[in-house]
Amino acid sequence: MATDLGELQSKLWEAADQLRANSSLKSSEYASPVLGLIFLRYADQRFTEAAEAVGSGSERRPIGPEDYQAAGALYLPEESRFETLLNLPEGVDVGKAINQAMEGVEDYNIDLRGVLPKDYSRIPDDILGELLRELKTLPEAIEGDGFGLIYEYFLGNFAFAEGQKGGEFFTPTSIVRLIVEIIEPFHGKIYDPACGSGGMFVQSAHFVERHHNDPGKELSIYGQEKTGDSVKLAKMNLAVHGLGGDIREGNTYYEDLHDSVGKFDFVMANPPFNVNQIDKTKLEDDPRFPFGLPKPDNGNYIWIQTFYSALNDDGRAGFVMANSASDAGHSERDIRRKLIEDRSVDVIIAVGTNMFYTVTLPVTLWFLDRGKRGTDREDQVLFIDAREIYNQIDRAHRDWTPQQVEFLANIVRLWRGEAPELDSGSENLLVATFPDRTYLDVAGLCAVATINQVERQSWSLNPGRYVGVESSDDPLDDTIHRLRALAHEFRSLNDGAQTLSAAVERAMSVS
Repeated sequence: MATDLGELQSKLWEAADQLRANSSLKSSEYASPVLGLIFLRYADQRFTEAAEAVGSGSERRPIGPEDYQAAGALYLPEESRFETLLNLPEGVDVGKAINQAMEGVEDYNIDLRGVLPKDYSRIPDDILGELLRELKTLPEAIEGDGFGLIYEYFLGNFAFAEGQKGGEFFTPTSIVRLIVEIIEPFHGKIYDPACGSGGMFVQSAHFVERHHNDPGKELSIYGQEKTGDSVKLAKMNLAVHGLGGDIREGNTYYEDLHDSVGKFDFVMANPPFNVNQIDKTKLEDDPRFPFGLPKPDNGNYIWIQTFYSALNDDGRAGFVMANSASDAGHSERDIRRKLIEDRSVDVIIAVGTNMFYTVTLPVTLWFLDRGKRGTDREDQVLFIDAREIYNQIDRAHRDWTPQQVEFLANIVRLWRGEAPELDSGSENLLVATFPDRTYLDVAGLCAVATINQVERQSWSLNPGRYVGVESSDDPLDDTIHRLRALAHEFRSLNDGAQTLSAAVERAMSVS
């Protein structure tokens, strides 16, 4: 999707304004019709690109839907093409035409049957025409999880009055990419038991493509989500990226629809944090929780064990977790101790504030590797404090640049004894930090701790305890981070003002 967040927000806001003023939709319903048309817009683009690749065929071997699917595109009959809808004759029932277009897509693509929105008759034809023309101007490339970002945008701005909550559908692209770069899903079965819009799968496919392989052949995708709307969103997201997967509807706390224990090569997730009121009596004797159930009314360590138990003996997991889980005490500490003693905890990364689209809290990235047992890293955990590494997008949002993602992933690669990757331009940063291109502890950035050292820290997985900068849930700590971000933004604006002033002075002197 657009790399310019402001541009994308502007277009989505205009679309929402049209729906708010001229349709009977409630604010919580704006996302569905917009996402459906955006889906069709990008499906049409991939179809056009695939048409050039598959050619025109012959009388003996005509081109069919399977040829487009083999080329990583959905087959679209003529009535389902975005361009067809954009150029409908005057007087045609646009809502009916779009509904039929969605039905046509489903007829030729079995994974999407019953998934696409078909309620466009609720929107006046002139408004649908405006939406089609506006969405035609979207950028040609989808970057990361565009569908999740759009859905999160509508939830964040229009759904709170309906009692819904943002933050559960979209994980920022740079965070997902770092998770992918560290677990390295080159080939195998990948599982997300809280898959939201399916963005983890999309970024995994991009990883495989960057390493010159076909994700459709290398990855088998499995996901679970508790609501039907989320399952539909994930299926749309996979389909528009030319991917297929087994996405099922169910409450992961109580339903293990994929019989996940020991089944997967990779697990990735951004689960809801600190969930309470989970009925733990339903989880007793569940094999997904080998280290026991936590006594506090908090679901974090239920999720952590869900990820751990889904891995096979060589599996890797990467997931987002609340900071509080790193130091949680009592029964949660006991579970954490058992996990560490199992030699499965691999890497822990502290992430700063404002990295998520609708929430400002800092988070921690956890990485498990059940295959490291028997290696030189068996009794070690790598801690990275990345809170001061970020790119300031605007006052409220940060991300990591591709260079920063690559640098952080390369710290892990060096520790594992792997060759660093430099395609995104991180070489200068890497050499400045690790001159010999071999891993070493860097104060304030990264440190390796033995299991004995972690035990002496009461089994804490807080990176600040090991790299030299103490992490804190203290509001003052967050205030300091925000002040630093504002100072960074001020310096950037000041530099820009000085550059502009110099340019104006030069222009005036010439005239």
